[in-house]
Amino acid sequence: MRTGTGRFFVSFVLAFVAVSGMYAQTRPDALVLYRAGKYTEAADVCIAEIAEKPDNVESHVVLSWSLVAAKRYDEAARWAEKGRALSKYDPRLIEILAEAQYYRGQNETALHLFQEYISYAPNGSRLSLVYFFMGEIYLRLAKYRHADMSFSAALQLESHNAPWWVRLGYAREMAKEYRYSIDAYARALALDPNLQDAIRGRERATAKLN
Repeated sequence: MRTGTGRFFVSFVLAFVAVSGMYAQTRPDALVLYRAGKYTEAADVCIAEIAEKPDNVESHVVLSWSLVAAKRYDEAARWAEKGRALSKYDPRLIEILAEAQYYRGQNETALHLFQEYISYAPNGSRLSLVYFFMGEIYLRLAKYRHADMSFSAALQLESHNAPWWVRLGYAREMAKEYRYSIDAYARALALDPNLQDAIRGRERATAKLN
């Protein structure tokens, strides 16, 4: 009897493990969905994960990324704040909250958060993008030389990004640094000769210089 009971118990455990394994394999992976551009589906998976495990920081991160990508910025800001309540210094949550605030037009808040990201992740994977966003914020605030420095920092990390060279050219144009503006537009056109914003920008800056 004991042997039979033991065998039955072992069989039950093995069956349970097998079913659990099958469930784990078929359960949607939020990060995979996010990387595939399925942002709404990724967000739904994350919300379900958080309902099961409210302190799951990874789910808060992927959820916030997905909501920003889906342009649901108010929701993204709320969930990123909830994530930071669990892990205040997680640079991923700091950066994605900064992006959400940038898109919500909260310039000063976003700028502070981007600067905070740099201090916590000086070699972070999103560093170039952070400098780019800072450049855009400084343009909004009409701080053109600050914008120049931020775009230049972004391009130090990602020098083959033609649209970013255009934004640097524009910042210099607004600062009336026309010669340097032309140089930046020329770098953009060297990467993409058909980039209309660069063509028009170079024409404007050349006319103003002459």
